[in-house]
Amino acid sequence: MINRVEKLSLLSEMIAFAKYDKDIKHIEYNFLLGVAKQLDVSRSDFEYLIENPISYTHLKSHSERIVQFHRLVLLMNIESKNNAKNKGVIKLYNFGLRMGLSHESITKVLYLMESFPNKIVPPDVLIDIFKTQYN
Repeated sequence: MINRVEKLSLLSEMIAFAKYDKDIKHIEYNFLLGVAKQLDVSRSDFEYLIENPISYTHLKSHSERIVQFHRLVLLMNIESKNNAKNKGVIKLYNFGLRMGLSHESITKVLYLMESFPNKIVPPDVLIDIFKTQYN
């Protein structure tokens, strides 16, 4: 179970990820708002984070880091422009490393992503990739 500070940090990180191409698009905003609701973060706290990011808090739980990485994969794939996606892949890779995930697992997810519809890696496949590397 993650605490409030970790939840706000996760959202802040996702907002920063969405802002890498300057503006948060409407579809990205709605996705992020959905994640906020999932994390039991109020809309006002979510809105505050858009303008006032908080510092990154490292998640202790490996499984929570995998879930967060998956959210970032989903967020990146909302953006349909190839150029933006290419930048997003690099940024996603760096976020994954910062979260303490193995570069082998991140690379494998990014490689396999191309073979799935809409480039969305199913959660069970993603978990298996990280389990294999973690053991």
